[in-house]
Amino acid sequence: MEKTKNSDHTFWNTFNQYKSLLRELTRKSLKLKYRDSVLGIFWSFIQPLLNMAVLSVVFSSILGKRGNIACYPVYLFTGRLLFEFFTTSTKAALMSFRTNAPIIKKVYVPKYIYPLSSILSTFVNLAISLLCFICVWIFFRLTGISGGDSLTISGYALLFFIPLLLLLIFTTGVGLILAVFQVYFRDIKYIWDVFCTLLFYAVPIIYSIDTITSKWTRMLIEINPIYHIMELFRQCVYYGKPMDLDLLLGASAWSFGVLLLGIFIFNKKSDDLIFHM
Repeated sequence: MEKTKNSDHTFWNTFNQYKSLLRELTRKSLKLKYRDSVLGIFWSFIQPLLNMAVLSVVFSSILGKRGNIACYPVYLFTGRLLFEFFTTSTKAALMSFRTNAPIIKKVYVPKYIYPLSSILSTFVNLAISLLCFICVWIFFRLTGISGGDSLTISGYALLFFIPLLLLLIFTTGVGLILAVFQVYFRDIKYIWDVFCTLLFYAVPIIYSIDTITSKWTRMLIEINPIYHIMELFRQCVYYGKPMDLDLLLGASAWSFGVLLLGIFIFNKKSDDLIFHM
């Protein structure tokens, strides 16, 4: 018990000590991602817009009408935006130790800095993509296309940062766990790719949960932490209503629980990681 407390204490101490390095690594990750691109970081704005357009054309006439979803493109955008952040961040964090192995072996830096910087750089992309979402919301609201005139804005939209913060916390925990597992089990990368593909259809991104008639299937969806966070975000910016307290408590429990688990696993294996890279 004493060892665990000391490890946690050390974790937060080193975090404060290396904050400037974390910022620099985050900035570097952003630059490397768009290094050979003509449009650069503007892809963070354009890519979600293109994804929304393609998926809306493919699914709106089937899943949008079936679920009585008002303004299907905006509904789709809210789900796709958060899902894309989660999958991109966790995949980057998963490979962070392996990618930076030569530096880790030569220079002492708290190892969790690498998966954390990968996640934070993707979170910056998410923030830019939110600007795209605002533009999309305004466009459909003003034109009334695809039922956009039914969109409502309220003061609850200002609480959008709460589900995003919970998503960041949850993703950090998952990222730490995956980064450690990948050092010992290389195939986890391919397993996680398959899992993320299945997850896309296991949460209501392109469909409404109201279309699910099976009691057990609906229950499996509703215990999914990604569903909790996604629904909270939609309640703020899509439905324009207060966040459901049960969903908020569930999402908070999942997020902080997974983060603590990630820190625990990392602390337990951090000294041993370098011998397996």
